[in-house]
Formats: sequence, C-alpha cells, structure tokens
Amino acid sequence: MISKEEIKKLADLARIDIEEREQEKLALEMGTILEYVGQVSHFAKASDVAKAMPDKSRDEFETTQIQNIMREDSNPTESETYNKELITEFPNKEGNYLKVKKIL
Repeated sequence: MISKEEIKKLADLARIDIEEREQEKLALEMGTILEYVGQVSHFAKASDVAKAMPDKSRDEFETTQIQNIMREDSNPTESETYNKELITEFPNKEGNYLKVKKIL
C-alpha cells in the first residue's frame, strides 16, 4: 500500500496540486496497481512461463533466442541540422547546453 505522504511527495515532484480526498483515492488506486504489477512480474519469469506451457511449446520457448531487430535509418538528418534553432529557443543556456535547475 502506498501512503498519502508518498502521493503528496510524488505530486510535489510533478509540481501538481492534489487535494486531500484525491490523495486518498490515488493512494488506493496506486496500491492496487502496484500489487498487480508485483503479481505480473512474479509470473513473468521465463522459468514460470516455460513451466506453464505444454511440452511441445516449452521446447520451442526454451530454444528461442531473443534479439533486437535493427533497421537502417532510411532518411537520417545531417548532424547538427536543428541544433542552432533549438539552442536559440532555450530559456536558460550555458554555451550550447540547456541549463536546468539542479534537483538532487
């Protein structure tokens, strides 16, 4: 279960105002969501999935290699094409970098 204090802290980090009754409602909803995610992650382990499959499917699952499939970028932009335009729009910059407030 997530506490109202944790909801308030998240709201502060996101810079949004949440009323007291909304904090209670969100705490319940997020608690339910996190509990469900915990259940899903527990059952999502490859060994658990393989055990739940019929023997024939299990053999295929265990021999399947997982890999990323990459493709060539068919229309790449030239390096630094938009940099100058973007940098001029920065509200606060230091050289060619966007300057942001330190949060940690």
